[in-house]
Amino acid sequence: MERHGPGTTHDVTNQVPPLANYNLFASDAALAAALERDGAAWHREALLRHGAALTTPETLALADLANRHTPELFTYSPRGERIDALEFHPAWHSLLSLLRREGLHALPFSDPQRGAMAARCAGYFLHAQLESGSLCPLTMTFASIPVLQREPALFETLRDKLYAREHDPRDLPLAQKTSAMIGMGMTEKQGGSDVRSNQTRAYATGSAGGGRGGEYRLVGHKWFFSAPQCDAHLVLARTGDHEGLSCFFVPRFAPDGSKNAVQIQRLKDKLGNRSNASSEVEFLDAFGILIGEEGRGVPTIIEMANYTRLDCVIGSAALMRAALVQAIHHARHRSAFGRHLAEQPLMRNVLADLALESEAATVLFMRLARAFEDAASAPEERAWRRIVTPAAKYWVCKRTLEFTGEAMEVWGGNGYVEEGPMARFYREAPVNSIWEGSGNVMCLDVLRAMEREADAAQALFAAWRADAQGHPALTAALERLAATLKAAPETREASARRIAQQIVLTAQATLLVRYAPTAVADAFIATRLADGCGESGRVYGTLPATFDHAAIIERAFPA
Repeated sequence: MERHGPGTTHDVTNQVPPLANYNLFASDAALAAALERDGAAWHREALLRHGAALTTPETLALADLANRHTPELFTYSPRGERIDALEFHPAWHSLLSLLRREGLHALPFSDPQRGAMAARCAGYFLHAQLESGSLCPLTMTFASIPVLQREPALFETLRDKLYAREHDPRDLPLAQKTSAMIGMGMTEKQGGSDVRSNQTRAYATGSAGGGRGGEYRLVGHKWFFSAPQCDAHLVLARTGDHEGLSCFFVPRFAPDGSKNAVQIQRLKDKLGNRSNASSEVEFLDAFGILIGEEGRGVPTIIEMANYTRLDCVIGSAALMRAALVQAIHHARHRSAFGRHLAEQPLMRNVLADLALESEAATVLFMRLARAFEDAASAPEERAWRRIVTPAAKYWVCKRTLEFTGEAMEVWGGNGYVEEGPMARFYREAPVNSIWEGSGNVMCLDVLRAMEREADAAQALFAAWRADAQGHPALTAALERLAATLKAAPETREASARRIAQQIVLTAQATLLVRYAPTAVADAFIATRLADGCGESGRVYGTLPATFDHAAIIERAFPA
């Protein structure tokens, strides 16, 4: 019998080359078009540069390294001193440096001009296709700025550090740093999303007796305290006999330069988002400054939450886009049964269906970005911001889990192992549904917003009806939605998920009618909104055979 040496048992064939060295921005027609129409064409060259930099093999490796070498907590120094220090792999700091270099933590505030919000959201979308965990401290820093701007004295000490485009990883008092990151702490173990059950208390110190801008000592805990290495957090706590919660600026270091009395109990061992540190903490007379009016902490911090909800939509849309591009690339290179996967009709159906979902998510978050920039103007813009944003946070984040699972299946067994990106995308997918308000919380918020902003809701529906002209299925879907909204309050609450879903699908359909090729808009309406299409239970890959699947795929990611 002839014997073969090691490595001669088989040749490696029909394996897909890694996807690298392409431009995330240049290859995304829907994103590029949205940037132009939203007045952010001035940022195009920066996005082209950023889009190319994010797909080099060296940059792609950062995402893998930061998630394999997760943060470590060192509670005590070798001498027994309480230090609560966190150690990150250098890849984590490289990712944060990339984010800050592009101004994604502050662009609309540091460089206000028309289209700044769209420019920032587009850049965030590109980075989110690379790595998700590094977005958490950046999102919270971004969302804290409009809250902190309302406290002029405090903001004056923070502005330059918040706007700085250099990442400063040093664990030092803010006065000694070149840049700052801000987190938020709301959730407690007994309440979760029900922050009104929070028990952390704050006690005024000094002769002034507290009040806005006053100094307090906080005693209590937080069950989820993400990015505990941030230079400060906005924290909810109770004061005196107030029924309502108050909002506090709690720095990592006290005014005397000592470590503030915020003790990290442990880091969470999470399913995904592993590059980012999430923790449980206790406040043991921690120093804090009251932000906003006493007892009005929830309204104060809800503005921060609105921005973070937008970023949840963008982050989930980015996971869709990243998984889609990987699936298309794989199908174009992998052969089965004598043909490339991308040449087989059923696989083309799956990929085209995924492409429709991805483009709809992209046009939606870019439209929301415009509303966040123009929210003070027309009622319709308020509706997009206040009604559609929580609905989008619910629906797009929910869809991402199924979407990434389907894209993983395109890869077959290779998609299920940790050596490729698909498993990481899938593990990242649930977090945006859970964080910053679960699905039920979002859907109930949609109903509240429609009641409180009735004029804005009417303006939004009027605009949608105008866009729906000439599209009978879209018009019929709008009427079904309007009928559902006329039901009794208890019926509306029980139907809140369906209402939010229909609001988002209607919003996406009208945007595609306006901005996408006719074939894309028609395919989306026919399979998501037409009566009897089963939009609540359909799986990907069930487009009618008559649609031009290949053209939809080519638009999504040109060969």
